[in-house]
Amino acid sequence: MYRSIWSRYGFAWVTAAFFLISLTGHWLFGWFAYVQEQQSHQQPVVFSEYLIVMMRDTLENWQSEFLQLLWQVGGLALLLYVGSPQSKEGDDRIEAKLDAILRAVDREDADKLISEIDRDYAGRHTDHRYVREHQNN
Repeated sequence: MYRSIWSRYGFAWVTAAFFLISLTGHWLFGWFAYVQEQQSHQQPVVFSEYLIVMMRDTLENWQSEFLQLLWQVGGLALLLYVGSPQSKEGDDRIEAKLDAILRAVDREDADKLISEIDRDYAGRHTDHRYVREHQNN
């Protein structure tokens, strides 16, 4: 089953669209506010001045909110993906408990079954079932 780049990364596309819409709205309404402020002070409307003000405002917003949130979400996801000690702690404990349960239930074939499971699910992209399924599509 082949999935297009649009469906595989749908969340990223929607997020990028929201980001572009909000950034465009921020700059557009900032322009309206800048023009109104310049006119109220009988000052000329100069795009280069507007550009400097909007870049400053945008970077301030990103520094205070976007970068902080990006690190909290993106950094956490990255650390979980690469397998930081904190992310593996719960999985290792659960896996050890399941191995103990398998050994208690089936003393003869437990080690063989555990080895098969470990081989089959060594990782999503190294799992021969996953690879075979996606090679056929």
